Amino acid sequence: MQKVLAGAGVDSRRKCEELILAGAVRVNRQVVDSLPAFVDPEKDVVTVNGKNIAAARKVYFLLNKPKGVICTNSDPQGRKKAIDIIDAKERIFCVGRLDVDTTGVILLTNDTELTNKLTHPRYQLAKTYVVAVKGQITAEQIGKLKRGTWLAEGKTAGASVKVLRRSGAESLIEVRIRQGLNRQIRRMLAKVGLRVKSLKRTRIGGITARGLGVGRFRELTTAEVAHLKRLS
Repeated sequence: MQKVLAGAGVDSRRKCEELILAGAVRVNRQVVDSLPAFVDPEKDVVTVNGKNIAAARKVYFLLNKPKGVICTNSDPQGRKKAIDIIDAKERIFCVGRLDVDTTGVILLTNDTELTNKLTHPRYQLAKTYVVAVKGQITAEQIGKLKRGTWLAEGKTAGASVKVLRRSGAESLIEVRIRQGLNRQIRRMLAKVGLRVKSLKRTRIGGITARGLGVGRFRELTTAEVAHLKRLS
């Protein structure tokens, strides 16, 4: 029930749990004040403090995230959040995260079921990045990335690596992975002795930010949503 209330924009999931326990929520006119509690928003009439709660429509956005923007719904430091950029009435959240210094494509939605599937390791959603690294990347370093590198969580799956440009001062590479470990690209590259100068995610599955300027967003098309659901 707390997921339904949060998705309808009542409050955060934790606050919604508190409302339930306080007896502020009724389902079909009956008070529900214990957890776990379950509800079908398509069939049941849910009220919070006497106000009807309509099931929120599912919304899906693509954002070309700028540097300096974070991907959480709250931040004690008061930094700009990805959700602040999106003009949505619904309470939305990021599907996974990009760290504050990484730019590029991020999905935002209120569809918790799809989010859970897309971020679950089982489904191995492909994500593509373009990375500028200091110095000239070597064949040995590329080979290590393709074979997988050892991080604190264990050995990563092999990455797909393509050299886009290489010089003595800087190399530009495209890296595709199917895992979603914290700061995985940066940590993998550091492990093989490469220092990241810039990092941009260019693709999630088959969805890109082509034609979408930095800091701009758009709703996903019906075909793109269907593509993501097929992946999951």
